[in-house]
Order: sequence, then C-alpha cells, then structure tokens
Amino acid sequence: MRSLPENVELYRDRKWRRDEMLRIDSAEAAEQLIDDLGFCLGLTDIRKGMPSLYIAVCGRRDAHLPRNVQKDEESSRAWVLKDELVARGNVYYAKLLKGRSWFLSRRMIPVFNSLYGCSKQGESGILSANARRVLAVLRKEWEMATSDLRSECGFKDKADLTKALDELQRRMKVVPQEVLYVPKFTYVWTLAEARFPSELKKRMDRDRALSELAQAYLSAFGMTLRGELAGKFGLGRAEAGKANHALVDTGAAVRAGTGIYSLPGLV
Repeated sequence: MRSLPENVELYRDRKWRRDEMLRIDSAEAAEQLIDDLGFCLGLTDIRKGMPSLYIAVCGRRDAHLPRNVQKDEESSRAWVLKDELVARGNVYYAKLLKGRSWFLSRRMIPVFNSLYGCSKQGESGILSANARRVLAVLRKEWEMATSDLRSECGFKDKADLTKALDELQRRMKVVPQEVLYVPKFTYVWTLAEARFPSELKKRMDRDRALSELAQAYLSAFGMTLRGELAGKFGLGRAEAGKANHALVDTGAAVRAGTGIYSLPGLV
C-alpha cells in the first residue's frame, strides 16, 4: 500500500475514528460515524484500506482482526454494535460491493441505488429466477427469517437462497432488519424499499451519482490515489476520472499529481 503524507493520515485518524480518544462504543456514535463518512465497511480491518466499524471500535491505525474473532473483545463489540445498527434502522446495512457488508448514510442510499440498483421494471431482465422468487415472497410476506424464507421459496439447497439474497442485496432490493439468536441464529429479511422508502424513490442520473460518490470518497479519505475510486467501487477508470476532474473544476479538490486528488489545503 502506498504511503501517504502524515497530514492525510492524521485526517483519516479523525474521520475514521482511528484515535483512542475518538473510538466508538455505542450505536449512536456509530451512526454519527456513518453519517459523517457517508459509507463504511463492517467487520474489516485496516488491510482493506477502507473505514470500518471495527476500526472505529478499536480506535487505532493498525487495527487487525485476530484469527479467533470469537474470543476477541473488540471484534465482539463491533459485532454487537452491528446488530444494534441493523435493529435501529437509521443507516443502511447490506452486502453491497465485492461481497462485503457496507453501512450507508441515508444521503448515500440514492447514490448507491442509482449506480448499483435495479428498477422494478428492469428486474425480469437483470435478476435471476431465484432472486425474483425470493423477492416475490418478501413482497407478499413483508418480512421473514432465513429458514422460513428458504422453505417458502421451495429451495432444497441452502446455497440457492444465499446466492439469491446476495444478489438482491447487491441490487439494493432486500436488507436484514433484525438479527435473532434464540432459538437459533438467523437474520430477518425485509424489502429495502420498506425500510428506506423515500431514499429509494429518489432518482438521480449516473453523472450526478458519480459526482456525489467522488465527493463523499474524497471527504472521507482526504486524498484519492490513482485508480482508487474506480477500483474500490467497480467503476470504469474513465468515468471515475471524469468525476474527480469535476471536483477540481468546482474547487472541491486539487490535483496533487497524475490521478491523485486531495482536499484543498490538505497537501
């Protein structure tokens, strides 16, 4: 990983809560973190190069997940906070990009939906048959635990439901709304539009969504290195570059080198 100027690292220490004095230990503080950043990952460490709930719970730059997370106090605390955030429903939580679980602030929901979502009219041409089957059941029942959902859909193989739910999460169609541990561990699933109706009704064109994402990324990171925005969000290099160039044109960013952008005054 490329080394960054120390003032950029200090900026991220504050924004990502990588400081012992800023570390979080409540759902309210976690929601403030997500609202401030716009997005972050869940239970990942510094090796992903992204802000995360786990890093903020640790409150340090070198946060690394141990091999045995079940016996690790910080991992357990981050897991409990994740469950609380899901139940509270003030921020968006789902497995979105690259198979990772993300938190989104409400303002970023329309942005991600515009870039990665799927309209109801386009579902038949985009979603798999299994995903459409799950969606049909949830539109009828509104909410359902994983095992009940599998039974109602008629899936014999657990993997079929898992793949369908992953697909629907990527397309911002379903979200977990509760985590249960008794009598056994399970997620309770619901429609994303049921939890965040106004945010998912909001429409914006792709250029605006890209601009909003580029701005949020720069605000969260302080500096964007070459190819980062495209690589981390599965975007084309050209459209990511165009979005970053637009930030320079509006004065929201300065070009610090080829493909490198930073907040004004930071470097």
